[in-house]
Amino acid sequence: MCDCRHLNRRRFLGLGAALLVAGCGGKAGGPEAVRWGRENCAYCGMIIDDPRYAAEIRDPAGKLAKFDDIGCAMNFLSRQGWADKAAASFWVGNSDVKEVAWLDGRAAWYLPGRKSPMAYDFGAVPARVEAAVDFAGFRQAVAAKGSTSRCEPSQQGRG
Repeated sequence: MCDCRHLNRRRFLGLGAALLVAGCGGKAGGPEAVRWGRENCAYCGMIIDDPRYAAEIRDPAGKLAKFDDIGCAMNFLSRQGWADKAAASFWVGNSDVKEVAWLDGRAAWYLPGRKSPMAYDFGAVPARVEAAVDFAGFRQAVAAKGSTSRCEPSQQGRG
């Protein structure tokens, strides 16, 4: 006769509760779902509604910021003292697909000439293609262009 323990209802529910608590506690490891058309960009305040150009950044403390344009995310990231720390995560939407498809922002390639929500006009792609630039090149291009927002975040709310 088998003396192994069988998974009964009580054990199954306990395991499910433990997984739920473990999944909700502490820092999340990846990007979070965006409520498309219902959340605002942490940089410019515009509605986030196009997954192809959206981005998310998680700081080393685990706080998540969401963006409507990868250029807004890069401007935000460039202003953070922790921007180059390994504990900071950066995800960008794959501009080649209409569904939500997150890419590691530091490993993605950035293709100019894509019409993006805040007119940075770059789209992220998963692999190198002609004319695409890497993360460092994208960072430089956004810095050279500057903010396309009418107000810098530090100026918002002032009269």
